[in-house]
Amino acid sequence: METRELVYFSALADELHFGRAAENLGITQPVLSRAVARLERRMGVRLVNRTSRKVELTDAGDTFREECRRLLRRLDAAVRRTRQSAHAAGPAIAVRPGTGSGFLPHVLRRYDGPEPELVFTYDTTGAVRDGTADAALVCLGSEELGGLRAIRTGTEDPVALVPRGHVLAGRDGVVVADLRGESSYRDRCPEAGLDEILDRVALGRLITVVGSTVVDRLPEEVAAVPVTDLPSTTLAFCWSPATRNPHLRTLVRSLAEDALPGSAATA
Repeated sequence: METRELVYFSALADELHFGRAAENLGITQPVLSRAVARLERRMGVRLVNRTSRKVELTDAGDTFREECRRLLRRLDAAVRRTRQSAHAAGPAIAVRPGTGSGFLPHVLRRYDGPEPELVFTYDTTGAVRDGTADAALVCLGSEELGGLRAIRTGTEDPVALVPRGHVLAGRDGVVVADLRGESSYRDRCPEAGLDEILDRVALGRLITVVGSTVVDRLPEEVAAVPVTDLPSTTLAFCWSPATRNPHLRTLVRSLAEDALPGSAATA
């Protein structure tokens, strides 16, 4: 099995649409379709159910999606650790897609060291524990921090990202039920950087909920609408005491200067 095949399947699992996934990958739809079909033949299981109207992951496909992401993260971690052995690279920070990305410039404003690398994943604490990332920006209450140290760094309110011309863009607020009625709505952002997420929204391919700190980074083609039936989120920066990156201590010290009142240094 080739790494390329894992990347192809992960892209399809994010989009659930062969055309959009192929475009994001820079390949043609037939190439992607054949690659997924080869995977299914080789594994002896059906990964996706295809109809003329939609693409859905099977139970096996859902399992394989998570395994692909885990394997790709570990490969990235191996490359990063190899680079670190050759020169002093900045720490890798795991971030949930759409949550905390806009907050990072504030988090890093006092940090004076090599630029951090971002790892976009929903299993941020898992990325710290398995060495894929040196630290993570997490949502308190939604992830288990046992054994990790943490500093509370700020809060975010939920907002829906929609194309500027969309019917929901002019509202003062929406509820999740409003969003679920839209065909391009995804309750989980793609595991991608904020710029890519914003591009998909601007093109009308994605509607999703993110943290309000992205508002300052929105292009003209994208609107942010408050989601009134979801709670605010408290963000924290966490790391493992076993992390070896030499620049992490500098980053943690800079964060401690801006930590929220009452923030604990350990979790």
